[in-house]
Amino acid sequence: MTTVTTHNPARADLAATEAQGAGHSRQSRSWALAGIGAGILGAGTIVTSSAVDVVYREEFNRGSVDGVAEALSDKTGVMFAFHSITTLGAVLMIVFGAGLFRRLRAGMPDSIAPVVALTGLAGTGLVSLLGAGLDTEFMLAGLQDDMALADSSAAIYNHWIGTIPWLWTLVGLSGLAVFVAFRRGVAPRWLGLVGLVLGGLTLLLGISPFEYMSGLTGVLWLLATAIGFTLGDKEHRSA
Repeated sequence: MTTVTTHNPARADLAATEAQGAGHSRQSRSWALAGIGAGILGAGTIVTSSAVDVVYREEFNRGSVDGVAEALSDKTGVMFAFHSITTLGAVLMIVFGAGLFRRLRAGMPDSIAPVVALTGLAGTGLVSLLGAGLDTEFMLAGLQDDMALADSSAAIYNHWIGTIPWLWTLVGLSGLAVFVAFRRGVAPRWLGLVGLVLGGLTLLLGISPFEYMSGLTGVLWLLATAIGFTLGDKEHRSA
């Protein structure tokens, strides 16, 4: 008697569906779009935090902070905008970091560059959350006439939001990671060079005493890179 053995997976349809889903995941640009949003909101953070400039006015540059709390209450609306913009930007930045990690790891699974890219963006997102972490108490103080707020505390808060949310130092590591990916043939050349120039400059500024300037170059890098992966990178998406 002749016996014929055949192999028939019980869920061949499921395997095919999973393969299709994996291919769709590789081609998705949602994470890159999140990066564009994070870059735009990062610029918004710089604009709105700069608008809360009470403590930097000439009358408070002579060693006295008397009247800072009262003057800060006039900036309540801008402070609300700053808080929402900065917090949402941090959330989207972390999403972009996760997507960038997956994108780089697909081409260089043996490298630490994808981990560095994610860590830089996630770390900067955390710094942004902390930068907006004192907002509620001071915003509510500006809305309530009977809520006393010390001028010294108001001055420290104003310095806080004028510095901490600008610290995009760790994003420089993400930029350099993209440059490493370019050197390995995993990322487009121009994105690698943008990572080297803007990412390297962001890191150097963050290390220097002018660390708050890293926010400017960091935002530029994030926008350029996110736009590049959204509109370009066709070779990877078609693979």
